[in-house]
Amino acid sequence: MGHYLGIDLGSTTTKAVLIDGAGKVQGFGLTNTRSSYEVAAAIARGEALADAQLSRIEAELSRLGQSAAELGAEVRRAYRVEVAAGRLASLRARTLELARATPKGDGAAQKLEALFAKMLADATPLFSPLAADRSRFFRDVVAARFLSEAEELAQAREISFELAMGAFDRAVVEMENTEVAAELGPTLERAMARARFSPAKAQAVAEARGAVERQPLEVSRMVGTGYGRQRLPFPKEQIRSEILCHGLGAHALFSKTRTVLDIGGQDTKAIQVDEQGVVTSFQMNDRCAAGCGRYLGYIAEEMNLGIHELGPLALTATRAVRISSTCTVFAGVELRERLSLGERRENILLGLHRAIVLRAMSLLARSGGVKDEFTFTGGVARNPAVVRELQSLIDRHYGERRLNVHSDSIYTGALGAALFAQRQGEA
Repeated sequence: MGHYLGIDLGSTTTKAVLIDGAGKVQGFGLTNTRSSYEVAAAIARGEALADAQLSRIEAELSRLGQSAAELGAEVRRAYRVEVAAGRLASLRARTLELARATPKGDGAAQKLEALFAKMLADATPLFSPLAADRSRFFRDVVAARFLSEAEELAQAREISFELAMGAFDRAVVEMENTEVAAELGPTLERAMARARFSPAKAQAVAEARGAVERQPLEVSRMVGTGYGRQRLPFPKEQIRSEILCHGLGAHALFSKTRTVLDIGGQDTKAIQVDEQGVVTSFQMNDRCAAGCGRYLGYIAEEMNLGIHELGPLALTATRAVRISSTCTVFAGVELRERLSLGERRENILLGLHRAIVLRAMSLLARSGGVKDEFTFTGGVARNPAVVRELQSLIDRHYGERRLNVHSDSIYTGALGAALFAQRQGEA
């Protein structure tokens, strides 16, 4: 049975979804969008293929019983930690090299080497699991820890903070734009050694891996979409618009979907689809990042918060402060002004989230309104405050509507692209 891959190259994240010939999802890949779009696409593709192989190993183990199924989840966690630890080791080597190249850099490199040694020793709690209240990206997790440790060293006057962060920032950018393949077999061996699997567990995993490797996973066709789709290294016939892919992907997840809202990093799309998932009308705002993921990212930076912290904090608000601008630049100015007047930041955040939803509601109205069922896709669909405000305003203006938010909503566009690849392959 052939497999089909969809890649959604967004402005902030690149997603990949691998499906089998029956349209069932086999693997997911997710990474930051880099300055090199080809590298971002290749990394997302590699992650989706590795995820599919891990799923097949889990399936082999689950046939042996409940304890084996739990072992499968343990294998997946150990593998992810090992991959992240390998990337951290590469990051350490390049950061130290750059630090030594600066004046008086040898002393700084020694301090940084100790810093990285501590991070590597904490690899398991640092990367496993990547909890729901933390960023899922390697760079974010590592940068937060490095920044904290570097600040402590700088305060103790053991190192120059500017030197440390300068070397780190340059090294992490170089690393993110270099494709490094993680071979499944050797990586799993190291992962089991790091996690101290018992001989019996290691033997069971080795047998399951052998069974999987005897049936190679082949990708029959790929289709690309997303904000940067024209930069993907695909033939023209293997490129599809975001509108079509989000419409088809949302319909595949929720078959009764008739209205789709996608709020991504750089644009917002309101889409109407028929009973087959075919787009009948749409409205799109792509003139600027106002009301999109980039807007939230800017606000998070202004408040010195992680973007994943904004929604939960906004939900603690007692009231929503009225925000007059959804322009990214002017919203920052208004945010600082409100804070200087003594407004609570959670109340300001709730107002900002409501402003985003009001902007989306305008697009929905122009696309044809909200029909039951309504599906919310894209990375911003993971923000609980946006979801709550969206449901409230939809119920108020259109009556009760079922709002669908899938746990893998960020992959909807990539799923639609994979389904288009399947159709092309079968044709």
